[in-house]
Amino acid sequence: MSAFEPNYQHIVDAARNVEAARIPLYEHNVDPGKIAEIIGRDFVPLMNGSDSDLDEFFHYYCNFFKDYGYDVVTFECCIGGAMPGAGALGDSRVDPVIKDAADFANYPWDEIPDLYFQKFGKQFEALRRQMPAGMKAIGGVGNGIFECVQDLVGYQNLCYLSVDDEELYAQLFQKVGQTNLAIWKRFMKEYGDIYCVLRFGDDLGYKMNTLLSPEDTRTHIIPQYKPIIDLVHSYGKPFLLHSCGKIFDVMEDIIAAGIDAKHSNEDQIAPFSEWVERYGDRIGNFGGIDVDVVCGYSKAEMREYIADVFQKCKGHGGFAFGTGNSIPSYVPAENYLNMIEIARELRGDNK
Repeated sequence: MSAFEPNYQHIVDAARNVEAARIPLYEHNVDPGKIAEIIGRDFVPLMNGSDSDLDEFFHYYCNFFKDYGYDVVTFECCIGGAMPGAGALGDSRVDPVIKDAADFANYPWDEIPDLYFQKFGKQFEALRRQMPAGMKAIGGVGNGIFECVQDLVGYQNLCYLSVDDEELYAQLFQKVGQTNLAIWKRFMKEYGDIYCVLRFGDDLGYKMNTLLSPEDTRTHIIPQYKPIIDLVHSYGKPFLLHSCGKIFDVMEDIIAAGIDAKHSNEDQIAPFSEWVERYGDRIGNFGGIDVDVVCGYSKAEMREYIADVFQKCKGHGGFAFGTGNSIPSYVPAENYLNMIEIARELRGDNK
């Protein structure tokens, strides 16, 4: 392949629902351990070291994306990591820190923004210092409204509260929305220059439906998105929503809230082409290949699959290609690299 020169404007175009001159590659996350395996250097422990260690970590991390044909570095720090007592989102065995109105009233909401920047500020600063020429980051403040509520309350307990204490149920989303917005305001002021597209992940659904009723999702979650999206837009930048699950019932409401692009797809729910056909005239669509396909297909099978995705997305607005979810540790490195190679060939990197 010819020498690659990154240009983050390609993914900005895709997010703004404009067909980019070169189809950009995109991943919501790539496991740093997988990057270490690919580049043959165990740099992951450096994340927990000194400022110079952080610089070295981000040198390897950022240059991986450059070396493998990405125009942006995907990076976020999740709010859940700064919320005292959180953890119920990722592990159902974790005892929720908020179970009732008294817990809600006593929770240290006002401390969360400072805790967030105390914990993650140095990482964003190192990311800025190590950003390769021609690139910017995509991501920002991880965790959306629903995920933060679940991290404090737990999904099962939240469902109980929706019936047992409707007032507290509503207050949880409102308070998380206010807290997250405060974090985003400071983030955009201090670190927004590093980023060309901002996003958070908020998994609203599963294979069959939304995790809360569509009506509750419309009433309690999506209205809390809009102030954050409007803030991002006030800086002249597009907003990307990552949400797993079958969320067709609330997509019109999400689009109305102002998102510029959406990521996440799974063939068991709908092929990527269906998202593109439904919404490609209004928002950019990021993703394309099911993670199961990356894990299990031969290179020849993958080539046929990816070529079909490229063909079906042509002429349907902004499109950035990658997995419909992310690259976790269990994805075979060879298969991931095959996916990148095929996509780069199809978009013309070898010309």
